[in-house]
Amino acid sequence: MESKHMSAFALYKTLQPELPPPAKNVVECVCANQIGPLCLLKQHQKKESVTAESLDAVLTELTRVNNSKERASKLFQWLLKPVPAKYFFRETWEKKPVYVQRKNPDYYKGLFSTAEFDRILRKENVHYGVNLDITSYVNGKRETHNPPGRALPFTVWDFYDSGCSVRLLNPQAFSSTVWNVLSILQEKFGSMAGANVYLTPPGTQGFAPHYDDIEAFVIQLEGKKHWRVYSPRSEDEVLPVLSSPNFDQAEIGKPILDVVLEAGDLLFFPRGFIHQGNCLPDAHSLHITISSYQKNSWGHLLQKVIPAALEVAMEEDVEFRRGLPLNYLTYMGVQNSDKVDPRREIFLSRVEKLIKKLPNFAPVDAAIDQKAKEFFHDCLPPVLTPDELATSVQGAPARWENGKVKNVGVHITTQTKIKLLRAGCARLYGGDAVHLCYTIDNSRVYHKEEPKSIEIQTEHTDAVEFLIHSYPNFVTVGTLPCDSVQDKIALAELLFEKGIIHTSEPLQAPPAVQSE
Repeated sequence: MESKHMSAFALYKTLQPELPPPAKNVVECVCANQIGPLCLLKQHQKKESVTAESLDAVLTELTRVNNSKERASKLFQWLLKPVPAKYFFRETWEKKPVYVQRKNPDYYKGLFSTAEFDRILRKENVHYGVNLDITSYVNGKRETHNPPGRALPFTVWDFYDSGCSVRLLNPQAFSSTVWNVLSILQEKFGSMAGANVYLTPPGTQGFAPHYDDIEAFVIQLEGKKHWRVYSPRSEDEVLPVLSSPNFDQAEIGKPILDVVLEAGDLLFFPRGFIHQGNCLPDAHSLHITISSYQKNSWGHLLQKVIPAALEVAMEEDVEFRRGLPLNYLTYMGVQNSDKVDPRREIFLSRVEKLIKKLPNFAPVDAAIDQKAKEFFHDCLPPVLTPDELATSVQGAPARWENGKVKNVGVHITTQTKIKLLRAGCARLYGGDAVHLCYTIDNSRVYHKEEPKSIEIQTEHTDAVEFLIHSYPNFVTVGTLPCDSVQDKIALAELLFEKGIIHTSEPLQAPPAVQSE
């Protein structure tokens, strides 16, 4: 049965800009079902967990939320508003696109802008192919026009004026607001949150139809853009492992969603959904795509579990170490696959029996820790709130003053109250030794730094676990389950120095140092 779709241009023509804007408490949501017609819903906004409207006000309000998991949930709910997050993950996530039309052009104001784009080109070290791409899609042909070297305004804006699209590949490296938003959202996803910014001239298209290997949240910041979204063409393209090549228009069928995004609108589509966007003749388009869940499937976990399970099985079960039949090559393999030979059935039955035993040897928790280490390397460092800054090592009072060093060191006692800086900022994992990986010192540039970790003494692992599981509550250093008071204080000082914990109140320097 052919899917119906709503014409973007028909929808766009129904808008009447000369009329007063609709009340801000009315939002239209279009849900595209890949196997059925569109459903157009009008719903009144319910009381949200974040009361602020503008992004600046939202981020300010979130600094007063002391639990980073709760902070991430509130920001994600604001991003989707008015679609409830629980409904979204139950009915939409990995399943179908959603279009939220707000008729509020200022909703995402402050996240990114063309003015900031221009500032970045002028002030930052932006390079073609690394940080920025120049693209075009004309007469069915997709091209990249990157010259070598640094991307300067003189050349970039000339490309744009000639009808090329400009894609900023890692805006979080240059924009503190994008960095802040992504660093919060990564705790919601438990997976890297990335972003690209796209600036497209009026009446042009920068990219061919394709699908991606990420869950995509398209946020319209300026102007407007015509989007068409298409169902996966087959089961093999549902939730794909890799992004697709560029498609011809004849290969993709008819769209299930055909809409015009204006500033303040949101479009979500899962990985595997083909999409293309083109600018209308009367306005440019600036949007940011926030993405997550790349290489974060059950299959990616099992790629770690199964080899490890086989290694353990070969160590612990003699059945896995027994030799193959002497003449198995004469009846197994592709060249023998069409043969009717009872020895084949016996061989395949033995393989099946061994495979069924593998779950008994699967080190699932260890494999998950390996996934977690990769995630921690992918993570952005946190943007500290004023309170976190004042009570962590970044805000410690050590300084140079009047020709002398002042307030060196910190005074941690058994009564000092501490907790992790963020719920997701540190994690224990085992191996030849116990390590604590952490995100505090990560770079805003993807994988610019090596993964960060410190070795934890075996006798201190219980204390670190206690800290992790106590979050978001503060605990006194004296309650850490260590063997001695000296161990409790030494561990707290180590974690404070690395920026992994902060205190309930700003620390003072030791009295002996203050008296100098």
